[in-house]
Amino acid sequence: MRESEEPIFFTSLEEFVTVFFAPLIRRRLNRAVALWCPEWWAHPEAVSRLSSMWRSFEYLRNDVSLGMSVWWTQHADPHLRLMMDPDYGPFALCDPRDGHNSTPLPPLPLVAVPEGLLDHAAFRVDTSIYQQQKMAEKEGTQRSDTDGLNKNSELNPGMGF
Repeated sequence: MRESEEPIFFTSLEEFVTVFFAPLIRRRLNRAVALWCPEWWAHPEAVSRLSSMWRSFEYLRNDVSLGMSVWWTQHADPHLRLMMDPDYGPFALCDPRDGHNSTPLPPLPLVAVPEGLLDHAAFRVDTSIYQQQKMAEKEGTQRSDTDGLNKNSELNPGMGF
């Protein structure tokens, strides 16, 4: 850690959500207005959005002049609007009182990209963590610390990371 860096306030996404976020956010919850699933962790999109909110909170909380305003307007508010949308959010099949519906929403449909269409430097990089992980899986080797992830942790393929 650099001397100028403040330590992380919350040590995990779970801690951020259960200690800070969920107690702070107060909304009228129902199928028509806003949804929240008590099993938020079972929704990959919600996990990704909440993780982004946690990381941005940690970065911005030390800016005493505008940090929290920026966090609310540029991070929390847009993510909350999308997450809690009763028609289009990741909790659309869940109920705030009855809880989680284990029927997953389908992923976005895809058609394979035509060969050569995205073969331009603007759409490619030479190497990526994802490529390194795929090569390591093929070779049956462990990930290294250089890929930005803990080499002893397991990726969660169901969550997309």
